[in-house]
Amino acid sequence: MPKLKRIVTLPGDGIGPEVMTQGVALLGALANSLDMEFEFSEDLVGGACLREYNVPIREKTYTKCKNADAVLLGAVGLPEYDNNPSHLRPEKALLGLRGELGVYCNLRPAQLYDILVDASPLKKEFIEGLDLMVVRELCGGLYFGQPSGIEQRKNKRFGISTMTYGEDEIRRIAIKAFELARLRRGKVTSVDKANVLSVSQLWRAVVTEVAGDYPDVKLEHMLVDNCAMQLVRAPKQFDVILTENMFGDILSDEASQLTGSIGMLPSASLGDGTPMYEPVHGTAPDIAGKDKANPIAMINSVAMLLHYSFERPEAAKTISTAVETVLKQGYHTGDIQIEGKLVGTKELGGRIIEETVKNI
Repeated sequence: MPKLKRIVTLPGDGIGPEVMTQGVALLGALANSLDMEFEFSEDLVGGACLREYNVPIREKTYTKCKNADAVLLGAVGLPEYDNNPSHLRPEKALLGLRGELGVYCNLRPAQLYDILVDASPLKKEFIEGLDLMVVRELCGGLYFGQPSGIEQRKNKRFGISTMTYGEDEIRRIAIKAFELARLRRGKVTSVDKANVLSVSQLWRAVVTEVAGDYPDVKLEHMLVDNCAMQLVRAPKQFDVILTENMFGDILSDEASQLTGSIGMLPSASLGDGTPMYEPVHGTAPDIAGKDKANPIAMINSVAMLLHYSFERPEAAKTISTAVETVLKQGYHTGDIQIEGKLVGTKELGGRIIEETVKNI
C-alpha cells in the first residue's frame, strides 16, 4: 500500500500560484513510481490572506502545517502592502511560519548547470563547476530580536532592531553545517562581523567550539563584507557557508545570481517541526499570471523535499538531471539567457516533468 504523505501547499502571491501548480503536478506524476500517495491541502498566506481575511496568516494555517509531513510555499509579498504596519505585511506570514514550525536551518544550494555557464555574470573560468551551500540560521537575529519597532523620542522617530543569539541557537545550526560539510567537500566558512558586533564574537567562539568535534572538516572564519566580495571574485572557494539570519538572506541572494537566474534556486527549511520548502525568488508581480515565471526553483524545491523529508535522494537527482536535460535542449523562460526556444511556465514545467517521469 502506498505511503500517505500529507503536504500543505501555500501558493501565496504573484507568481507563487503558477510555480506551485508545477510543483504539485511533478509530485502527482511521480506518486506511483515512488509508491507514495500525496494528499495536498491548500491554504492562503501573505497578500492573498490579507485580501481575504485581513491577516497575513491564520492560526488554523499554523495548525494545519504542524500536522503535515511537509509544507510547500510559493512566495509572499506585494507592493500594495508595502506601507502596512509590520504585523499586517505579507512577509509576516513567512516569519511566523518559520518561528511556529521551528525550522531554524535554511539550506540554500547554489549549483551552476553547465548549460548556464555563459548566462552567469562571471567569466567561465571563475564560475564553471560552482557548487556551494548556504546554511542560514532562520529563527533568530535581527528578524526576530526584541525590542523591535519605531518609537517617538522627543518628537523624533527612532527605529529599533535587535540582533541577539544564544549559544544554543548558534551551536545547533553549526552542527547542521558541519554534518552537511562531511557529506560534501569537508569545508565550512563561517561568516560573521566579529570585528564590530558582540553577537558575532559569540557566534565565532561557539562555531570554533563545535569545530573541535569535526576534525575532518576544515573551518575558516570570514567577515561578511569580505564574503560578499569573494562570492563575486572567486566563488568556487566555498563549500558550505554558515551564517546568521540577515547575512544569510543577503549572501544567498547574491549567490543565486551567479547561477544565471534567481529563478533557478530552491531552499529547504529544517528543524524541530514540519519542514518547509520554497523557491528563493520573490513574487515578481510584474509577470504574475502571464505564463512567464520560471518554475525550476519550485521544481528543485520539490527535489529537496523528496531528498530531505521523504528519503528519496535518487528521485531528487533524477529531477535535477531532467532540469539540465531540458535546458540543454534549449527550452527556457525569459529570465534564462541561453540560445534555444523561449517557452512559458507551463511548457517548461511540463517538459521537465515528462523528462523526470521517463527516467525515474
